[in-house]
Amino acid sequence: MIQTQWALIQRELWEHRAILIVPIVILLIEALGSLVGQVTVSTAHQTVDIALLSAANLSETQRAGAINLIMVAVSILFVMAMGVLTIFYALDSLYAERKDKSILFWRSMPVTDAETVVSKLATTVIVIPVVTFIAIIATQLIVLIISSVWVAAEGANAWQLIWTAVPFVDNWSSIFILLLALAIWMSPFIGWFLFVSAFTKRSPFLMAFLPFIVVPMLERIFFGTWLFGQMLLNRVPFNVPIFGGIGDPETMFDDDSEFLALLESGVSLLSLIDVPGFLADPDVWLGMIVCGLLSFAAIYVRRFRDES
Repeated sequence: MIQTQWALIQRELWEHRAILIVPIVILLIEALGSLVGQVTVSTAHQTVDIALLSAANLSETQRAGAINLIMVAVSILFVMAMGVLTIFYALDSLYAERKDKSILFWRSMPVTDAETVVSKLATTVIVIPVVTFIAIIATQLIVLIISSVWVAAEGANAWQLIWTAVPFVDNWSSIFILLLALAIWMSPFIGWFLFVSAFTKRSPFLMAFLPFIVVPMLERIFFGTWLFGQMLLNRVPFNVPIFGGIGDPETMFDDDSEFLALLESGVSLLSLIDVPGFLADPDVWLGMIVCGLLSFAAIYVRRFRDES
C-alpha cells in the first residue's frame, strides 16, 4: 500500500510539474530581490554604517526577533503560492486525466480508484506543504548567506550579527506546523475541489466557485439568512485556530499588529502556536469529516466517469 501510494505521488509530481517549478521560481525571485536590495542599499554608506552599528548594539534576543521577521517575510509569498497551487492542482487532478484520456491507461494498471484519489488528496494535504517548506528553508538560507556576504563586505561581523542569532529550530518548526495546519483547515475545500474535478465536464474552476457565490445569494433572497456565507468566511486561512498566543490572526501580517510586536521583542514563534488547541477544535475534525465524505464521493464518481 505504501509503495503504491509513493509511486502514485511520484506520478502526480511528474504530471503536475508546477508543484515543483513554482516554488523554485519564487526562490529565484526572492534571492534575486535580496541581492538587488543589498546592492541598492550599499550606495547609502552613512546610513548603512549607522544601521550596522545599531544592530551590533542590540541584544541577541532582539537580533533573533529581527531575523525572525525577515524569515517570516520570506515565507509569506510561498504560503500564498501554496494556496493557489492547491486549488489549481485539486481542480485539475481528476479532470485532466479524463480530458486527455490518460484515465484509460491508468485503469489498465493494478491501481484502484480509491488509491488514485487518496494519492491526489495526499499530494494536496501533505506533499505540496512539504515541498513548500523545503523551498522556504532553501530561500531563507540563501537570503541569509547573501546578507552575510553583504555585511562582511561592509566590514561588520556577519557571524555575530546574523548566524549566532538565527532561530532556525523555532522558525522552521513553526512554519512546518503552520503549513500542515493550513492544509488540514482547508481540507473541506480540497475535498470539494477533488469532487468537482471528478464529475465536471468542463470549466472545473467555474463549477467549483460558482456555488460559493450563488448559494449564499439564494439563501439570502429566500430565507433572509447568511449561514452558508458565514460558514465559508469562518473557514478562510486567517481563521485557522492554531495561533493560541495572539489575539486576532487576521492582523498577523499587519505592520502594527501584536504579532510583529511580539516578534520584535524576541518572543518565540513556536510559543504562539497552540497545537493542542488546534487538535481539540471541533471545526477541525468536522472539516476533515467533510473532506473524507467528498473524497469518497470523488472515488465513486471517478469509477463511472471515463471522459469529459
